[in-house]
Amino acid sequence: MESYLNENFEVKSKNSPEEVLQRWRRLCGIVKNPRRRFRFTANLSKRGEAAAMRRTIQEKLRIAILVSKAALQFIQSVQLSDYKLPEEVKDAGFQICGDELGSIVEVHDVKKFRHHGGVDGIAEKLSTSTTEGLNSDTELLNRRQQIYGINKFTESAATSFWVFVWEAFQDMTLMILGVCAIVSLLVGIATEGWPKGAHDGLGIVASILLVVFVTATSDYRQSLQFRDLDKEKKKISIQVTRNGYRQKMSIYELLPGDIVHLAIGDQVPADGLFVSGFSVLIDESSLTGESEPVMVNSENPFLLSGTKVQDGSCKMLVTSVGMRTQWGKLMATLSEGGDDETPLQVKLNGVATIIGKIGLFFAVVTFAVLVQGLVSLKLQQGSLRSWTGDDALELLEFFAVAVTIVVVAVPEGLPLAVTLSLAFAMKKMMNDKALVRHLAACETMGSATTICSDKTGTLTTNHMTVVKTCFCMNSKEVSNNNASSLCSELPEPAVKLLLESIFNNTGGEVVVNQNGKREILGTPTEAAILEFGLSLGGDFQGEKQACKLVKVEPFNSTKKKMSVVVELPGGGLRAHCKGASEIILAACDKVLNSNGEVVPLDEESTSHLKATINQFASEALRTLCLAYVELENGFSPEDPIPVSGYTCIGVIGIKDPVRPGVKESVAMCRSAGITVRMVTGDNINTAKAIARECGILTDDGIAIEGPEFREKSQEELLELIPKIQVMARSSPLDKHTLVKHLRTTFGEVVAVTGDGTNDAPALHEADIGLAMGIAGTEVAKESADVIILDDNFSTIVTVAKWGRSVYINIQKFVQFQLTVNVVALIVNFTSACLTGTAPLTAVQLLWVNMIMDTLGALALATEPPNDDLMKRSPVGRKGNFISNVMWRNILGQSLYQFMVIWFLQSRGKSIFLLEGPNSDLVLNTLIFNSFVFCQVTFLKS
Repeated sequence: MESYLNENFEVKSKNSPEEVLQRWRRLCGIVKNPRRRFRFTANLSKRGEAAAMRRTIQEKLRIAILVSKAALQFIQSVQLSDYKLPEEVKDAGFQICGDELGSIVEVHDVKKFRHHGGVDGIAEKLSTSTTEGLNSDTELLNRRQQIYGINKFTESAATSFWVFVWEAFQDMTLMILGVCAIVSLLVGIATEGWPKGAHDGLGIVASILLVVFVTATSDYRQSLQFRDLDKEKKKISIQVTRNGYRQKMSIYELLPGDIVHLAIGDQVPADGLFVSGFSVLIDESSLTGESEPVMVNSENPFLLSGTKVQDGSCKMLVTSVGMRTQWGKLMATLSEGGDDETPLQVKLNGVATIIGKIGLFFAVVTFAVLVQGLVSLKLQQGSLRSWTGDDALELLEFFAVAVTIVVVAVPEGLPLAVTLSLAFAMKKMMNDKALVRHLAACETMGSATTICSDKTGTLTTNHMTVVKTCFCMNSKEVSNNNASSLCSELPEPAVKLLLESIFNNTGGEVVVNQNGKREILGTPTEAAILEFGLSLGGDFQGEKQACKLVKVEPFNSTKKKMSVVVELPGGGLRAHCKGASEIILAACDKVLNSNGEVVPLDEESTSHLKATINQFASEALRTLCLAYVELENGFSPEDPIPVSGYTCIGVIGIKDPVRPGVKESVAMCRSAGITVRMVTGDNINTAKAIARECGILTDDGIAIEGPEFREKSQEELLELIPKIQVMARSSPLDKHTLVKHLRTTFGEVVAVTGDGTNDAPALHEADIGLAMGIAGTEVAKESADVIILDDNFSTIVTVAKWGRSVYINIQKFVQFQLTVNVVALIVNFTSACLTGTAPLTAVQLLWVNMIMDTLGALALATEPPNDDLMKRSPVGRKGNFISNVMWRNILGQSLYQFMVIWFLQSRGKSIFLLEGPNSDLVLNTLIFNSFVFCQVTFLKS
């Protein structure tokens, strides 16, 4: 069975080809209720329609943009027709309507954009300010909302309970049994009268109704759980300026006129216009299908909802929201088709198909044997040509028994038990601060053998402070209390350069919040450096106003540095650079000495600085180097910022403490057969120190740097990768390569990221990615399958525990249901062949089926995990789902139950002294009760 399942019912956890998904559906030959069985799997026809619709919208948008760009040369010579403002918009206090705003951004209409006065003109017509943002007065916001709409997309209505009832009725075998029940009622009442003749028919009807309503209730509760989880997935926050204060708010609260702050890794939450920013590259592939990123600036200011910030940062004026955007129209198609089915769902569909075919064979043979027995009896009695109503009822009962064997034999509940178990696990994991975005993540996590984790924001707290510095060749420990003394010890020119570098070469901001308190915004690293600059007595706003920014190259994980060019107050240009210490120091040929003078960077000074960097790193500090270079006056913003010739200002060491409980979590993972490896962009000494503190790096493990890793041959990698426990100075491509090789060698891999803007490829390559809560960008979260909401590494252990629980629970349910199937089949088949009667009636088998498909699933598939699960090795991707132990239990229990029932059937009357016309009925009742109690006993064990 396993080889057949692996060959025909094997799919990937993510991104399975459509032909593979189609193939296993075609192989599901016996499906009693396709609507119910495939409800929680991808609807490939709808998905194809949605994909075609998206391509159509993308093509229209792409052509419109291209046409608009091609027409730019005619802008000056063509006059725009007069724009007519709708009265309701004018009465509300605005000078431009939503349709006009939508047409400007949607097709990149530069002509209309300039006609309305550019960004400032449109902001004025929207009654907003590009610096202060919207006035948050409730009445004004409501008026704006009425005119321009809200930033929400049209969603499909929730499925009502009665729809699930109707779908449960679509079961082919239940419909056949319903017809049997009606015929039984008519014939029974006609021959035996009311109410005696209606007993059998009403019993079948009652059983059908009970099965339908219990099934519908179970399915309805699952749908409610999925709907609640779907709402959690869509919660996205963004930085917005309102009333002059920068604040965090939900994207659903955005309105035209809002000023949104975007940074690398963010998803553009609405259509808008570029206000200010630097080096902004936008990935528009989700809308236009074009893979090349688009540069957005004052010349090309159009930002489309749903696109992603690939590089840079900017402020955006929101112009259109919700269904007025192209993304809103696309969102209507995105939910069509559903999620891909999980590997376990597919495999259990295969099991259901195999058993269904076996059950159909036994049902046909059982019916044939029972009919043959009746015909033989009538031949002996010589009444073959005279058929009575009782004979008709008996034939009907035979047919009902055969149909019910199919009902019991085809385990429709198997794939749905996976869904139930996954839905239960997802709900419980939400309580444990883990948001599951994709069903397959739960079961895949149970098979995980390796965790590849970032350092910052995952293993560490991501709350950083500057604790050591080396300026003007002098090292010093610092804190907020003694930073002012450091300032007095440094030469004044050096302090001036240092503060200029800190406050200008930053992606963060120092603002005053609504409570009048100073607040630092930006990444934890930027916040730590800015806090240090403020403790030195620096003035953020003063420094920013004194120097004019000419060019900015934001930090990214490939370059591992950030650079700016500023125009100095007295004239002249200067470039500041900061980043990974080794990279920046290699770009320097001069240094500030103890007197604050610029001197050549000789071998002795280089050795001193390298030793300082290594010393900081060995103390588990993140090190950053600051440097500057004077530029010629002829420098243009289009010119690249120099990569050499810098003067080293100094080195800072930033402390990022290890999260509480990480060491214990790593130890628990190791005891569970899961290897934790750390992949970071930090210095190798810092990485090794943190890894040892966390218990990741052991004596027999290897720590390697990304550049060295990239130089290894394929053969060397195969030998090296199993031993790698730490990879430092890594790029996203390094992580991608490591995850790929680990998956090939060891099975399922978990890729964990804290800020992971550029880690999306690695996350997609792994079967599951965990993005660590609020530290992660929206791009990282979108790539992840599970989002850790409490920024706690130990939550990953909880996720692994739930993953294993799902797998074990499904195995228990499969073991239980297959045992019931085998016993029911054998009992009725052998009894029909040997005695010509079936001891288990249609009503009784329907009752058993309800216990199996719903109550049994609820009992077994929703059992919570225990700590013992983390004391065993992972199952592994290639392990047999139905293990040898399970086969032993299934066959052993089946044999035991069959012997009990067969003993009762053959010796029951004599043992219990059953006599008279009702003896067969009493015995069959006894057999049925024994059969049920055998299942209850087995379920309890």
